[in-house]
Amino acid sequence: MAMRTIDDLDVAGKRVLVRADLNVPLKDGAITDDGRIRASVPTIEKLRAKGAKVIVSAHLGRPKGEVKPEFSLAPVAARLGELLGTEVAFATDTVGDSARATVDGLAGGGVALLENLRFEAGETSKDDAERGAFADELAALAEVYVGDGFGAVHRKHASVYDVPQRLPHAAGGLIATEVAVLKKLTEDVARPYAVVLGGSKVSDKLGVIDNLLGKADRILIGGGMVFTFLKAQGHEVGNSLLEEDQLGTVREYLRRAEENGVEFVLPVDIVAATAFAADADHDVVAADAIPADRLGLDIGPESGKLFASRLAGAKTVFWNGPMGVFEMEPYSHGTRAVAQGLIDSGAFTVVGGGDSAAAVRTLGFDESAFSHISTGGGASLEYLEGKTLPGLQALED
Repeated sequence: MAMRTIDDLDVAGKRVLVRADLNVPLKDGAITDDGRIRASVPTIEKLRAKGAKVIVSAHLGRPKGEVKPEFSLAPVAARLGELLGTEVAFATDTVGDSARATVDGLAGGGVALLENLRFEAGETSKDDAERGAFADELAALAEVYVGDGFGAVHRKHASVYDVPQRLPHAAGGLIATEVAVLKKLTEDVARPYAVVLGGSKVSDKLGVIDNLLGKADRILIGGGMVFTFLKAQGHEVGNSLLEEDQLGTVREYLRRAEENGVEFVLPVDIVAATAFAADADHDVVAADAIPADRLGLDIGPESGKLFASRLAGAKTVFWNGPMGVFEMEPYSHGTRAVAQGLIDSGAFTVVGGGDSAAAVRTLGFDESAFSHISTGGGASLEYLEGKTLPGLQALED
């Protein structure tokens, strides 16, 4: 199904509600990574240039339908204003008096940001009527809807799914780009196709591994989830993260991979520590010889080289999830090696949002060295699982 883009809309002088993804990490009220705000700027600038009155809506954290000051979008409004080079009017509510007054005060080319959508229970309600009632109020603020919050398109939320059904709608530039990239990972894949999966839990990635066993040429596994794979092969994993209930599933994946000719690459060495701490005693040990009193916190240096060598011949690489606890310096080297491996591969490289995108920035890599850094980890994974994403479905004509 085709999606309209902003280019297909006449928005001059019209109130345009943009669902953006501004769900940034905050520490003591300060934004620690503004990647998602920067990613939302081009669509907003394009609408401004067309003379639209831009009403930005977004969520932050999980306040669960209650007003919680620590989840206010006020700091985001300030940063968005700096990036746009114009004042962003901030409404202290979402669909109330402040929102209506703020929107009424907008001139063509002006920008307003509504307070956190998730302060309203109707935004995330499972009850269609409750969600629909909130969507009615939100839609009443605008004449046109632009969906650009890729990080939320896998959620059946009012601002993502219900509002576009009530207004003329189009996809913003960010969503259009993300969908084009995901098609290159699913429909039009340049081979060999390598997938690197990390992060803490196998259970988070079950659906995507299941689907990729029929699509990828090789799958590289690191991060906390690797210990369930090592245990499934009969190895000691000590105090490492382990999902006992997934051992049978993992054995089945390893069997199917062999059957389908998919190469499964597991680490050959592990950085094992005495405790989950940067200053704990730690050593590099063979992946099949983790001491019973230690826990693995990163893939080892030989694994980093192995992974880089298995990426070297690839034409397409998708990476989701760090290789270790990259926030602690001693355990950042595996993630660093994989990021560098993606860059050196010369392949079409996609960093699948969330922690992987944060790791790339935290470890000081140039974002432009990757073909694409996704803004939506969960959304990317669900798309690769073959699921229908409500927010994309609602934007189709």
